[in-house]
Amino acid sequence: MFLDSVLTRNAALARYAAHLHDSGAIPADTYVMDLDAVGANAALLAAEARRLGLHLWFVAKQFGRNPELVRAVARHIPRFAAIDPAEARTLRAAGARAGNLGHLVQLPHRALPQMLAWRPEAVTVFDEANARAVSDAAAAAGTVQDVLVRIEGAPGVVYPGQEGGVPLTGLDAFAETAEKLPGIRIAGVTGFPCVLCDPASGTPQATATFDLVLGARDLLARRGHRDLLVSAPSATSAATLPLLAERGATHGEPGHALTGTTPLHAHDPHQPEQPAYVYVTEVAHRLADGRPAVFGGGFYARAGTVEALVPRTGARLAVAPAPAENIDYYRLLEPGPAQPGDTVLLAFRTQVFVTRSTVAVVAGLSTGRPRLTGLYDPLGRAF
Repeated sequence: MFLDSVLTRNAALARYAAHLHDSGAIPADTYVMDLDAVGANAALLAAEARRLGLHLWFVAKQFGRNPELVRAVARHIPRFAAIDPAEARTLRAAGARAGNLGHLVQLPHRALPQMLAWRPEAVTVFDEANARAVSDAAAAAGTVQDVLVRIEGAPGVVYPGQEGGVPLTGLDAFAETAEKLPGIRIAGVTGFPCVLCDPASGTPQATATFDLVLGARDLLARRGHRDLLVSAPSATSAATLPLLAERGATHGEPGHALTGTTPLHAHDPHQPEQPAYVYVTEVAHRLADGRPAVFGGGFYARAGTVEALVPRTGARLAVAPAPAENIDYYRLLEPGPAQPGDTVLLAFRTQVFVTRSTVAVVAGLSTGRPRLTGLYDPLGRAF
């Protein structure tokens, strides 16, 4: 999906990743992350957000909650949107501050005392029961916590496994209850996804869920709530920040833009964010029909994996589709000049936190003095 982009705009990363594997410094099934590029992307996004009067909460799940990368991002975007408590703890330990907690995954009730003690800017709640739980925990600590109301997504827009939220038609009733809870204050609204890229062209477009979120903001404003936050995540990048500003959002949540791997980047290699990672594996064996099988562990069902590069021969081999029932032991390539032990490079959309991959961080590529700075598991723990 991103192989052309990496080879065109960050060829040094591809070369160094291949060298690291060939030399035995990194194993197969490793994501090699360009620390310099991630930091530069964060700086670019922060500057564009300031220009437009927007605020950002960064997301780290796609690059494995890696502490080196978190610190590089946090120098420019200090606060994070954590996917779950484990991520929140890892990011906070790396020095970032809590922005939005609970957006994609609600905070477990028993984790609330610890999470709220960090004084996050916002906690997202999907329903009355979670609003009460946050209120009870905050009140017990003697504080009032700002919450964002997650609005139920429009039909056909919500991803499977990510359902939930207050229906717009039920927001009045929800607000009437929430306004009486002593430990929370309704601070704004959010939904997911608010922006998606057209599969054919990569053009970013607002979704029907974004419209529902704006309708929710207006309803709460009519109830007397002021200075409401509107967080409009998904596909947040330099190219989509103007869209967020034009539509009245106050916050974006960049994730894949930090590594130059949104769907827009796959279609347009001239986007300002640099591609910042490659996936490194090796040929495990060849089938009788000549197809090479590469070691897996880091492939992702929604990755859009298309092509692999075999640096030894220069061959670019098509990647065979994997059915939904596939277990990620191997991935098959189309027949071509590749032998067991050969290094193979791929570049595709990933979510490192759901893999079993190694994450290798490299620095100095931007100055021509690359070095491997650390090896980590997919949850950000150093080897």
